[in-house]
Amino acid sequence: MGKHSSAVTGSNNNRRSVYITAVGLLVLSLGAVFVVRSFGSESGADGFLGGNKACDDPTQIQMATTPEMQSSLEAAAKSLAAKGGKDGNPCLQFTITAAPSSQIARDVAHGSDNRPDLWVPDSSLWVAQADDGQSVPTIAVQSIATSPLVLVGRRTNFADTSSWLRIMSKTQPALLDPLSTSPGALALLAVQAERAKTSASETQVSQVVVPLAQRLGSMAKPFTDAEALFGRADQDGSTTIVPASEQSFVKYQEDHPDAQLRAIQPATGTLYLDYPIVVTAKSDTDAASNAAQALAGELLTDSSAQARDQAGFRDTQLSPLSGGRGVGDVNQLTKPTSEAIDTTLQNWTRLSLLTHSLAVIDVSGSMADKVGTKTRMQLTIEAAAGGLSLFPDSASLGLWTFSTKIGTDGADYKELVPIAPLSKRQRGKIVDQLKIQHPIANGGTGLYDTAIAAVRAVRQGYDQRAVNSILLFTDGKNDDPGSPTLAQAVNTLRGLQDPGRPVRIIALGMGPEVNADELSALAQATGGQAYVARQPGDLKNVFIDALQSR
Repeated sequence: MGKHSSAVTGSNNNRRSVYITAVGLLVLSLGAVFVVRSFGSESGADGFLGGNKACDDPTQIQMATTPEMQSSLEAAAKSLAAKGGKDGNPCLQFTITAAPSSQIARDVAHGSDNRPDLWVPDSSLWVAQADDGQSVPTIAVQSIATSPLVLVGRRTNFADTSSWLRIMSKTQPALLDPLSTSPGALALLAVQAERAKTSASETQVSQVVVPLAQRLGSMAKPFTDAEALFGRADQDGSTTIVPASEQSFVKYQEDHPDAQLRAIQPATGTLYLDYPIVVTAKSDTDAASNAAQALAGELLTDSSAQARDQAGFRDTQLSPLSGGRGVGDVNQLTKPTSEAIDTTLQNWTRLSLLTHSLAVIDVSGSMADKVGTKTRMQLTIEAAAGGLSLFPDSASLGLWTFSTKIGTDGADYKELVPIAPLSKRQRGKIVDQLKIQHPIANGGTGLYDTAIAAVRAVRQGYDQRAVNSILLFTDGKNDDPGSPTLAQAVNTLRGLQDPGRPVRIIALGMGPEVNADELSALAQATGGQAYVARQPGDLKNVFIDALQSR
């Protein structure tokens, strides 16, 4: 950027995003296709500057924008360039490139040479992610357009539109990647933001988000194309619903007039894309800010407003689109804080990692005790089978049982199904083995030896790409007289730990006899956690909690 005096914004490490630090390179590798168009020239070519000598030396502004906003900004930049040097209008020449907002955030945060002077992301949630710790991005214009987040699907999927959570729990949500797209991130944030209106518990939210992250987050290629997902949602009998911007849905309708899709906003309200103009220049930030203000003023003209509406964008007040397009009046959910954004994206990143786990189930004699009309064994098998459905095909899972002296050479554990990817065949093997398990009469609980052996087994087949863990189900405490003491078992487990190759025990205890302190000591020795379900109905929630502690 040239011509104006330099003003470098100082460092502010306190605003540095936790998300960028925690997620790092996990956040996207989307390829950008840059389309560069310069408006104005020193000779007044194309009539943009009209040959006015006052603009022989225009200020050069490099601007990046989200692709769907490019044409609107190009038109405004062209109009502004044509006025350059006249009636007090500034002399500006814009070079506008298009790339996903997440990519620009990453480029700026990592000090890329592609850093622009101005940036128009589709949502202000990306601004904090673009802090490089030296030159803090600042918002020069809060918003130049808006587009509410909507849910898109066939009419039959919207019998209950009371909340985001209810809709997503009864359909098959196809989220755009929350780590690289605003609609995906805003959908997760909407589920959290509406809790103040619905009184939904954290557990209820987890029961939707955890399996969603397991299913979508671990995909080799996450969803990034809303139009492709609309096509999937439009198939006969589809239960797919797509959280997307109203603007993308309106344009899809124009291009596919025969589509049987509708867009709704849940009764609780929605969040929206806000398209701010952000100063990302390292120097001459005053000049960049002035250019942003000038461009924003051009976007407020009647002709620009009409073009914006035709492109499917709303004004900054979220006024409905003309012609009855879109979802009409919008109820707004409370805008999420930067802390809420960081936490939500960190949780998704953690939950969506691949899984390499061994399920280890207690078959000691006490598992025959009844709780209501079912035995503890039956309740455990039901919980394990139900939990199996939460894991995607990309996960790897194996199965052991344990009691005392039930395995090879008198071991307290028995391998039933080796750890392997959850193909249809692998799932079948695990389910078949679960169905035939029964408590061993007078069998003890060889908890310590089993925990140590399980950690060693998972370490032996360690998967660097995944979360490596043991899911340990038990109803009691160690009662094997030939085993080490608790202190010895804890020391052994600590000695097996490698910070670069962690293997965690996630212990799931049930019933009044379980020793919570014992389970916690074993789990914490590996960096894991222990959960106890005192009542049978708590088992499902305990399993969800366990998955969240990955």
